Amino acid sequence: MQRGMLLAIIFGMFQGGLPLLGALIGAGFRQYVEAVDHWIAFGLLAAVGGRMIWEALRDTKRNDATDLSSIGMIIVMAVATSIDAFVVGVGFGLEKPMVEVMLNVVVIGVCTFVVSMIGVWLGRHNAAVPERTAGVVAGIVLIALGCKTLLEHLGIICW
Repeated sequence: MQRGMLLAIIFGMFQGGLPLLGALIGAGFRQYVEAVDHWIAFGLLAAVGGRMIWEALRDTKRNDATDLSSIGMIIVMAVATSIDAFVVGVGFGLEKPMVEVMLNVVVIGVCTFVVSMIGVWLGRHNAAVPERTAGVVAGIVLIALGCKTLLEHLGIICW
């Protein structure tokens, strides 16, 4: 199997699997925090999204390349980049039915696979990828999801 394909599969599995694990944990605690679960979900999503935006806009110049020639390093990187997905999964588990969580997990995993394959292709062709823009957009999406969850629960929006 080609190294880029393997990288995309591993990243997709962890980006989809850790939210599922988080959702299962969140669902287990749902009965204890049901009165405030929407606030917890909003807080987790807003915190992760805000941190993503902050890190994307932080003025740090990084030129350190990570050697992804070993499967072990790919797995370490996949886990490290999926920790926030675990936290998002906890929020999902507190607020959403498992059928919806499973749909989200599949979409997250497939999208991560596709974007990873695009990243491998761009890397092979030395194409510049705007990391700041990607980080800001991802953060905004998470914050928007948190706001949507909160507004739905408060009955302000119904979609």
